[in-house]
Amino acid sequence: KQWYQRRVAITAGKECHEIYRDLVATVADPTLVFVQYMKFARRAEGISAARAVFKRAREDKKSTYHVYVAGALMEYYTSKSKDIALKIFELGLKKFPKNTSYILKYLNHLSHQNDDNTTRVLFERVLTSLDKDNSWPIWHEFLSFESNVGDLASLMKVEKRRSTAFETECKMKETSLLVDRYKYLDLYPCTAQELRAMDYQVEQDLSANRNLLTTAQTNINNREQPAKGSGGVARPDVSHMVPYAPLPSSSIRASQIYGYPVPAAASDLLTHMPPPHCFHGPFVAIDKLVKIIAEKCPQSFDLMLERMAASENMDVDQYMSSSDRGDRAKKRHLDEEAEEGPTRAVAPPAFDLYRMRQQRRHDTATI
Repeated sequence: KQWYQRRVAITAGKECHEIYRDLVATVADPTLVFVQYMKFARRAEGISAARAVFKRAREDKKSTYHVYVAGALMEYYTSKSKDIALKIFELGLKKFPKNTSYILKYLNHLSHQNDDNTTRVLFERVLTSLDKDNSWPIWHEFLSFESNVGDLASLMKVEKRRSTAFETECKMKETSLLVDRYKYLDLYPCTAQELRAMDYQVEQDLSANRNLLTTAQTNINNREQPAKGSGGVARPDVSHMVPYAPLPSSSIRASQIYGYPVPAAASDLLTHMPPPHCFHGPFVAIDKLVKIIAEKCPQSFDLMLERMAASENMDVDQYMSSSDRGDRAKKRHLDEEAEEGPTRAVAPPAFDLYRMRQQRRHDTATI
């Protein structure tokens, strides 16, 4: 029985090897296939088989830096060999010297080995080989490393070097750089509103995304289940609905919308009137209304004339004379048009201040 089980396992292992080899030969990017192939080989046949798969992955030109990270961490955690892991990382660095993502993985692994001098040497080595556009994440990681294990002088020295390398980028972002210095994981020394005000880009928390996905899935499942006692009929979720609040029908709201000031007396009157959309006529003739106000309220009309004359830096007589000259010029223009064209009756202006004042004086003299 044991012999049979072993034979079945060997047969299944050979079939798995064939499946992985076929996938490597058919897919466009075999990196993920190689990583899973190494894990399978280590579980099924041991570390030697996994090393053989890693060797094949290194020789494949289509594989990316991920196979070096997977191979190095496999040696570090499985065979407990720190030296072999560092050698694999160095091989990957020779093949991908400009890849910032791979360099950050290497630096992260090396910083956990409690070898500060070796880590600083690697920082200096990669910063001299990278160009300016790709070196910002490395400088950020260098500052984080010095903040954890270095002293204040080392931290200030690295910050000064970064400011020199990115003089234009760091010139107007001193506050954001201070936030980078004093933050920890997803904890920030400022509120969310302050971070948005300074245009600080908050790093996305993957665990929060997973929690959001879990919550969303739970809500979907809850919505799919019908409410109890509803006869099997699903009910909508009304907990997020906004209660209806009717707007007041006061015309003061219209004055606030259109922006013109409303006197206190007019505001009190408008509060007792229906809203504008309820009024459909009859409409008021504005010219006749102004004429009636001038006849019934002569003191207010005189005050209006004084204000209009003061706006033109004149007294009332000068203002009326200028209005009279304007009327005569207008009449002369109309006469010229009448001579040139067909005869037509021209009505006087509906709101003539001079005529109205003369008429009022004539009525007063008659009385």
